[in-house]
Amino acid sequence: MKIPVGSGPVRLSLVESEDEESVRTVVRTLLADRCASDDVAAASDGRHGLSAPLWRSLAVDLGLAGLLVPEEAGGAGAGAREAGTVLEELGSAVAPVPFLTSAVIATSALVHLMSAESADQHAVRDTLAAAASGGSVLTLLLPWSTDPSGPVFTVREEPDGLRGEATPVAGADAGTFLVPALGADGAGLWLVDRAAVQVTPAVALDMTRPLATVRLDGAPARLVVRGPAAEEAVRTGLLTGAGVLASEQVGLAQWCLAETVSYLTVRRQFGRVVGGFQAIKHRLADLHIAVEGARAAARYAAATLADEPDDAPVAVAVAASVCGEVAVRAAEECVQLHGGIGMTWEHPAHLRLKRAVADQVALGTPVRHRARLGGLVGIVPDGECR
Repeated sequence: MKIPVGSGPVRLSLVESEDEESVRTVVRTLLADRCASDDVAAASDGRHGLSAPLWRSLAVDLGLAGLLVPEEAGGAGAGAREAGTVLEELGSAVAPVPFLTSAVIATSALVHLMSAESADQHAVRDTLAAAASGGSVLTLLLPWSTDPSGPVFTVREEPDGLRGEATPVAGADAGTFLVPALGADGAGLWLVDRAAVQVTPAVALDMTRPLATVRLDGAPARLVVRGPAAEEAVRTGLLTGAGVLASEQVGLAQWCLAETVSYLTVRRQFGRVVGGFQAIKHRLADLHIAVEGARAAARYAAATLADEPDDAPVAVAVAASVCGEVAVRAAEECVQLHGGIGMTWEHPAHLRLKRAVADQVALGTPVRHRARLGGLVGIVPDGECR
């Protein structure tokens, strides 16, 4: 069953539309059936091949691989709001799938080029169509810590092909890499097949989102676009990614809060339910307020990306500044308030803590986004806020 997507414009609101609610329900149902915490833990340890079949269900059966791809290119024609809804659910389940790296970041960069006259439209549309069908997984070849205003050229264009490396790269098991590179003729954006690169796995805290070093030694490539449009497309992908990553962090934080509340309402200590102690109530109330504030920031970022792109840089910087820290706090509270069981590998809290900490440095740290925000709103020059 394909997810339903409306055809009309979405009002800039923090309230979920009927389409978003439908998307959430469908994704949540599938994850509940095929992405249990035990399976995620086994997959992160290499004991369970969860990623490929789960991604096939999400990408093909639900059509999520083409969620942001326009209908004329074979996709669903949805926007960042729907992508944010999907990532809330994927973050809650810590699903080991390349939705963020492929269906959001790389896809957004290519969709941006559909309106660029200088781009090879055949390459753009063919690549988007393959990704939307679930037949190809894409990755933007940049270090996973790159923020929307950071340096985006780590690869050089040489006479014999592309040379250089990026590390650590998330989603490096992709079939096609979207590679920004600098050459004698200026900046360019290239398509490179996996067979033409060297991929070396890297140690990752969160094994549900593996990292790798990707090296190109004279790799053959197909030019997509050259000139300023290349960098604009890359930064569009990174901005969209950072904006909806906040939704993933909110989903993770909400799971931690709900799981902790559920546990503390049945766990007894000193003859009383632990959740009845006033100090515990205060901690949970404070965490609830923080999670709801983060949710508002994340939804506003997704809404501006979809409908008010001029406001998106500020909204994304705010969301990225807040949501990463809230997710880590929620995961830490989840581990601590579960007591001894929360410290074990048998309880899924550690999966959320690892993802939360790893997400906090993905696509720019909160400190870096606050520095960028200061420059965007004119408080301090960009980069001086620490």
